[in-house]
Amino acid sequence: KGDVGSEISSIKLHSRELKFDSATYSPEGGEVIDSSEVSFDEKTTTVEISFKETLSAGKGILHIEYTGVHNNQMAGFYRSNYKDRSGTEKVMLSTQFEALDARRCFPCFDEPARKATFTCSLIVDSHLDALGNMPVTETTEVSVNGVKKKKVQFEKTPKMSTYLVAFVVGEFDHVETITEHNVPIRVYTPPGQKHLGNFALEAGKKSLDIYDGIFGLRYPLPKLDMIAIPEFAAGAMENYGLVTYRAVDLLIDPIRASSQQKQRVCSVVAHELAHQWFGNLVTMAWWDDLWLNEGFASWMQNYAADLIFPEWSMWEQFVITAQAEAMRLDALTTSHPIQVPIKHAEEVEQVFDAISYYKGACVVRLVYAFLGHENFMQGLQDYMKRYQYDNTETHDLWKAWEDASQKPVSQVMATWTEQMGFPVIKILSSEWIETEECFEVSVEQKWFLSDGTEGDSKKVWSVPIFVSKRNSVEQLDLLTEARSTFKVKAENSQSWIKLNGGQHVPVRVDYTTEMWDRLHAAISTKEMSVADRAGLLLDAYALAKAGQMQASTLIKLLSSYDTENDYSVWNALSQVFTGLDTVLLENQGAHSKFQAFVAKVIKAQAAKMGWDSKPDDGHLGKLLRSLLIQLQSTFASNDEDVVKQAKMRFDKYVANPLDPEIAKILPDGYKVSVFAIVLKNSAGAAEYEKLKSLIDVVETDAEKKLILQSLGFVKDVELKRQTLDWCTSGAVKLQDFFYPIGSVSQSNLVGSNLAWEYFQENFERISEMLSSASPSLLNAVVRYSTTNFASEEKANALEQFFKENPREQVSRKVGQIVENTRSLAKFKERVLPEFL
Repeated sequence: KGDVGSEISSIKLHSRELKFDSATYSPEGGEVIDSSEVSFDEKTTTVEISFKETLSAGKGILHIEYTGVHNNQMAGFYRSNYKDRSGTEKVMLSTQFEALDARRCFPCFDEPARKATFTCSLIVDSHLDALGNMPVTETTEVSVNGVKKKKVQFEKTPKMSTYLVAFVVGEFDHVETITEHNVPIRVYTPPGQKHLGNFALEAGKKSLDIYDGIFGLRYPLPKLDMIAIPEFAAGAMENYGLVTYRAVDLLIDPIRASSQQKQRVCSVVAHELAHQWFGNLVTMAWWDDLWLNEGFASWMQNYAADLIFPEWSMWEQFVITAQAEAMRLDALTTSHPIQVPIKHAEEVEQVFDAISYYKGACVVRLVYAFLGHENFMQGLQDYMKRYQYDNTETHDLWKAWEDASQKPVSQVMATWTEQMGFPVIKILSSEWIETEECFEVSVEQKWFLSDGTEGDSKKVWSVPIFVSKRNSVEQLDLLTEARSTFKVKAENSQSWIKLNGGQHVPVRVDYTTEMWDRLHAAISTKEMSVADRAGLLLDAYALAKAGQMQASTLIKLLSSYDTENDYSVWNALSQVFTGLDTVLLENQGAHSKFQAFVAKVIKAQAAKMGWDSKPDDGHLGKLLRSLLIQLQSTFASNDEDVVKQAKMRFDKYVANPLDPEIAKILPDGYKVSVFAIVLKNSAGAAEYEKLKSLIDVVETDAEKKLILQSLGFVKDVELKRQTLDWCTSGAVKLQDFFYPIGSVSQSNLVGSNLAWEYFQENFERISEMLSSASPSLLNAVVRYSTTNFASEEKANALEQFFKENPREQVSRKVGQIVENTRSLAKFKERVLPEFL
């Protein structure tokens, strides 16, 4: 049903891979008008229906009979396989419509601002469950070609965008609960696996209760379903009232699941449920404001998880995960603004990236710190009430926060969302003023680029200045000019101060030599907070990479962390070690020396944490042990004691992987590390074949994924190649086939070269495999096949190959990989002398 605004002779809709049988239009109170022609445009994925008569202005009904295909490409209304209780292979149908695939299921105006209500029904086999966005109103028996089936009718949806419509059909078990405001929540699982849904169910309930309060509007639908889909391209999809998930991002084995898995599931659930308001209730007007959906949900997932599990220290982890990833990408000239112009809808597939998600989250975190909790929440609630069931642009959100806080939000935030990149704030001088008991600090800001090149000198950001000191974090004025001077109160002339206190703003900071020396001491004594210790290290590494700090100064800084025991800081150390490892990989002498250096650095803390769980570990202790064992698998994989520990646990695991007691000996948190150590040290194929055979034995997708992420670490080159042949043969699900590629590429220098060669040799075949699938899959294959390169030669080879074999859907990602490879090549020249 719809309104014709003025006289027309045709109607144009979005349609892809649909076959029309008939199309008619019935004006209200008038005669049915038949179509005269139906013409498809494959390039624009549209269909134009011409009619035998002119359609008059007014209300009417467009009736289309058509057929479509349930493809296996994880897009549209697609099919995937699962097993029932008896182990019989079955087919499930589910939808994935974001960004442009509702048109594969039904003809529609497939744009976010073209909101409508949807009254849907499904006719399915009598024994199957059918789920939709809304509750079922009626189920009736029908006959289709003489076969009894059932028709499932759903309630009419609220006004919503097409990309949020969802259906799922199959056989399921479920667990359920109810929120404080009486909304029923269910987690649907494959048959016989409902016990795996309890953790996500509880996280979902708590998230919904939190959001009911934060947004000032209660969850607007009468139910919320979350369901594990056996084949799923992304992590999850926030369909209104029916959220779909990759199984590993929803289901938790209460005995075996690692701290990493629990944190991942909680974060993904919290992210998708935040979308029920930010994205579903209030939706961006066009894809150039995608960050309004994803950036906010990425911030909110941390906010909610921090309330649900405060012992996880999510905001400290944010610094070394989302913020670190955003800044790595945004230091490239091939990055893009948060508000990226999207001329054609197809372009949006390339901006589902760390900028839209993670830099978007960083920007929201900046606003939260700048405005304070009360102003932030008041503005947010005003925004929700004002625009519910409507579409918005970025400036609408800035206006709401501006009205609530009386601060210049629009002016400040335009510098963060309308231009790409971020600044490095360089402290030019810091003079102690005895009479005022303060430092007078002079700074300048410049566009920071990862390879150290000079960016546009006219670029300036509005930077809220926070300063960490021994006992506090102080908020100063905004830095809005290229150069500025401000005063910082301190105890005495020898006190340390750190800019960007708490790491609330995505900037790099460089200090004077004297200030760096004082910061070293604050790190060693742990007077400095966890977030600041981690952030300072990542700043130093980025500065060294860009040639703005001597490599020797970075190495000296690392010694300040010799008594470090916090997981988030160790994660930052791990990122630095891994980055340097990549840079030095091609020089055998320097690489061996560096590996020995790191092995020595990690030895004491690794020995302290050990290989076995302790009663007082807690969540972060488990994460730290897993990280240290991972570092040993990279930098000490030939150490006799390390190999002995790994082999003992590997042997017990492969002997009986289903034994619940095995989880105590070999937790999921470091299975990949243990598998990698054993495979790196295996002379033959026995351990490899045994591990590979367990893919058909282990019971959860999470455990299968751990094996897939490990196989490429096998020592034998021919087995590495066999791994690549196997995972691209169709034997591995399309959603997972790039994991073994990544394991080959990350295994060593031979593996990284082999993965790249294999990708080139099989590019057409792999492209054909993914021809109609989500672009994210080809993106993942490209990324996993081109890691560990740090030479101008490799950068040129990458650039030339994709010039000769262009793929528009990954062109932005390719440009970023090439630029990063060149940046690492420059860094190699600077750091190599330290390890020769």
